[in-house]
This record gives sequence, C-alpha cells and structure tokens, in this order.
Amino acid sequence: MPSLTEKNSNGSARIQNRSYVGHTACMGLLLAFALILSYVEMLIPFQPGVPGIKLGLANLAVLLCLYLWGWKDALLLTIIKAVFSGFLFGSLFMILYSLAGAIISALVMILLKRTGGFHLPVVSAAGGAAHNMGQLLVAFFAVETYGVLYYAPVLLAAGTITGILIGMTSSLVLPYIQRILKG
Repeated sequence: MPSLTEKNSNGSARIQNRSYVGHTACMGLLLAFALILSYVEMLIPFQPGVPGIKLGLANLAVLLCLYLWGWKDALLLTIIKAVFSGFLFGSLFMILYSLAGAIISALVMILLKRTGGFHLPVVSAAGGAAHNMGQLLVAFFAVETYGVLYYAPVLLAAGTITGILIGMTSSLVLPYIQRILKG
C-alpha cells in the first residue's frame, strides 16, 4: 500500500494524492473530533463572568489540520466546524459570532504558520486572541455601542492563555499523528 503522506518543504506531512479516500476520511475524523470537543466544552462549567470566553478546545482539530494538510483544508474545516457546531449546539446568531471569530482566527494562524518563524503554541495563542476579537467586532456591530469594547483586554488575555494551552497540546499530539499517517 502506498504511503499517504510525504514531507513538504516546511516539514509538514502532506497527502500525496489529494483525491485519496484516506484524506477525506481523515478530514471527517477531524470534523467529528472538533464537534465532540465543542460538545465537551459546553459540558464544562466554565463561567469566568465575561461573555464570550471559551476554552476553544475544538481549535485543536483546526491546528492539527493546518499542520498536517495545510491552509486550504484548515480553512474548510474551520468554516464547517463553526456552522455545524452552531446548528448542533447553538443558534443562527451563534453561527455568525462563531464564523467571524473562526475565520479571522484561521487566517491569523495561517499567516503566522506560513512565515515559519513561530512555534505552534504562539500560532495558536494568536489564533485564540484573533477569534475573540472577531467575535467582539460582530458584537460591536450588532449592538452598535462602544461599551462592548471594554471586554477587549479580558478577551485578548483569555484567548491568548487558552490558545497557548491548546497549542501546547497540539504540539504534543502532532508528532504521533504524523507517525501514524506515515506508517
């Protein structure tokens, strides 16, 4: 059986044949993993007192996708994850918040990864902070008041801290997944 992956110039594993069924299966597993983590996050009684602060567990799947298969797949996973989790666990308004944060977060992480100068926890931390800022922008335009901007420092700190933790977890798990995909 031919190998599913090869190393590209930046050391990430990439699928050799993009139409290969294994790639689709892996993307489906990452989506399922992200949705399970979204559900688990809902069950965790984490109420810091500021609206919009979440642990961001599902971002683990997006980071793994970004480092395994690249930016296009990570962006696709981000969008599908935001829409599905909104329909499954939230509302249409939550989808809007989630999409704004998720897309901005993914774009920031993609740009930082492409520079090659940042470790995975730093990429994740920037993504966590960008996610919260994206949601804050949606809230600002929805309520049309500057009052929501007072949450910015707390949301930036929370996104950075949780992003570092998710990034550290990703950097621990990624080598094992790469080894599995090679074998």
